[in-house]
Amino acid sequence: MFEVIVQSQPADTQSLEILKEAYLKLGREEDVIHTSKRIAQGYLQQGQLSSAILEYETVLQRRPDDRDVRLALKEIEQKAGGVSVQPLPDNFKQPASSLPSFETSMRMRSQRASAVEEVDDGRKTLYKIYVESKLITEGDFDLCWQKVDLTVPPMDVLDPFIATLQARDIVPLEKSLRLLCERSRAPFLPLDRYEFDTELARSFPVDVCRRWCVLPFDRMSKSILVATANPFNQQAAKELGAATGNRLLWYVASPADLTASLRKVFR
Repeated sequence: MFEVIVQSQPADTQSLEILKEAYLKLGREEDVIHTSKRIAQGYLQQGQLSSAILEYETVLQRRPDDRDVRLALKEIEQKAGGVSVQPLPDNFKQPASSLPSFETSMRMRSQRASAVEEVDDGRKTLYKIYVESKLITEGDFDLCWQKVDLTVPPMDVLDPFIATLQARDIVPLEKSLRLLCERSRAPFLPLDRYEFDTELARSFPVDVCRRWCVLPFDRMSKSILVATANPFNQQAAKELGAATGNRLLWYVASPADLTASLRKVFR
């Protein structure tokens, strides 16, 4: 699955990282080395020199005499004007947040209820993408945008914005998915062909998953993979992040696949 993803999106470093770990577990050494080099090249394209250096150094730990890697590191040093970039230490870890207490959860809900207008659910970004680019009118946007009540637990999965656009024959779903992937740089995942981790999904709050139509579908090392139809929804990221100390990696998926999967998980 991830080999297919990186074929169409070769600079998708997060999918390459997952692919590299899979190769490590399978003992496919050549594929590990090749994928590490692709990850480093992806970081270079994104201007993340320290991450690229760190990835190249992991290759040198396995292949100290790798000429290509040593040349690449020399080129990076020249581009950086001879300045040495210090990578993060091996034992560096993001602080893990524990599950919030009942009192904390209630306080957060109260704060959200009193400041709904401050919720960053991706509306502003999607408005720029669809309206300011003259893809749709402001009236169509307001018609299709669903206002969410954070104080009421949803009884079913709420339809994402791009699903409503398609249902009203305003923007085809394929066009919206392509547009979101391009603007967010999040890779597309064919969720209907993925055997996702049901128990992992159920470990996250059902209200959050239904309200924002997001599905934590797998775990890879210290990362949780999440499928969404709105990769600009920072509120969904915050609420899911409060339930785990792991890093969240986002993938764009079809709303129909997301809805079907969420209904299967949360019956």
